[in-house]
Amino acid sequence: MANVYHFGAVGDGKSDDTVALQHALEAGEGILDLNKGTYRITRPLVIDLTKQGYGAVRGAGGASRIVMAGAGPALRIIGDHRGTASPGTYQPHTWEKERMPQISGLEILGEHPEAVGIELRKTTKTTITGVLVRECKHGIHLVERNRDFVLSDSHLLNNHHFGLFFDDCNLHQIIVHGNHISWNKKAGIKSLNGDVHNLQITGNDIEYNNHPGVDKSPAGEPRGAEIWFEAPTGVISEVTIASNTIQATIQPGGANVRIHGAPTTSPRAARLVTITGNVLGSQTRGIELRHVQRIAITGNTIYDSQDLSILASHCAGIAVGSNTLVWRGEDEDPPRDGIRLEDCDNGALTGLVTRRLCSGSATAGAAFTLVRCRDVAVSECQIIDPLHRGVELEDCERCRVSSNSIIDRREQHSMLQAVRVRGKSRDNLVQNNLLGGSREKLLDIAPGSSVLQGNVEIKE
Repeated sequence: MANVYHFGAVGDGKSDDTVALQHALEAGEGILDLNKGTYRITRPLVIDLTKQGYGAVRGAGGASRIVMAGAGPALRIIGDHRGTASPGTYQPHTWEKERMPQISGLEILGEHPEAVGIELRKTTKTTITGVLVRECKHGIHLVERNRDFVLSDSHLLNNHHFGLFFDDCNLHQIIVHGNHISWNKKAGIKSLNGDVHNLQITGNDIEYNNHPGVDKSPAGEPRGAEIWFEAPTGVISEVTIASNTIQATIQPGGANVRIHGAPTTSPRAARLVTITGNVLGSQTRGIELRHVQRIAITGNTIYDSQDLSILASHCAGIAVGSNTLVWRGEDEDPPRDGIRLEDCDNGALTGLVTRRLCSGSATAGAAFTLVRCRDVAVSECQIIDPLHRGVELEDCERCRVSSNSIIDRREQHSMLQAVRVRGKSRDNLVQNNLLGGSREKLLDIAPGSSVLQGNVEIKE
């Protein structure tokens, strides 16, 4: 571990320290200790674990800064791990030369529009802690293949595209905890295609990852998000998003959490996802799901979603339970929030506590709208003061609306119907609901679409 000043580094933020730092890195056999100072570089510092052995870059307790004035990553770590996380798949050279590279205690500042903070390629057990990356294209960029990655106690701030980017990467066993990931222009955390499994995102503050007013996307395409998983040709699986604050400002097409899988009925797509115990809000949509299978959304507070609190399309095995969805305190506040399921199969909306959900319109839609869904239950929910309707089923089959309270308590009722079933719906059950306060009629059920039993209608 050599003193970087002995190799000609200046650390004044003006001199080009690239050659000196790379020389110090190689002399230190892959370990670079940075003194307090600002080190300007113009090309990547490369830690090739296959040549130099175990590697680390350590700053002086956050007092060390690298300014990347060239394209590419400020720090590039290269390994040769070709196996999985199973110990039996590791080659001897991986254990003896490459395992657990560490980066800690420093800031990386991008000065070039194509600068990247840290790039990882074919590494295993990389640990990044106590790092600040800002104003780069991507904060941390994982490519090709990596295993057992940990990011903790770090700040990814104001990067041009993504804070943390899994880029068409074969990546398993990831822990992201205790970080501040904010003001990144396209997404805080982005996974694109690849084969990503066993991802835990817990205890982070993930906010304001958007660029309001700047929209160059083709019409209809999604824009920014706090957490954005997109796998039209890949897999995203075994994901936990828990105990985070996930908030933003309203952005056209934006979402707090967006997960889009492949348009297939195969179990290979986006699957096995838990979103629990988070505070989500202040975006166009709270949670947006397309082609996701086996997903649980529980124990969250979801608020102030300009379009919808939850949108699920072509999903199967979806359980939404014991969340609160409420923001609009007064009728004069802007209309927001609601749940919409389209073409979903085998799901349950259970134990939700809601007030003043405003999705839909006077002609179509409701606080809870199900369109072309099969075998979905809406039960034990508090649907209080919905703007247009409580629950609407359109072209649904074998769905159940039971044991809910759907009541408009306003002095001047706004709710048109508590439950409406329409279109080509059939074999549905509407039972044991407590209904009250509609402008037209509490139950508007298409003939032959549903069985009604045990509902209680409160008369004025």
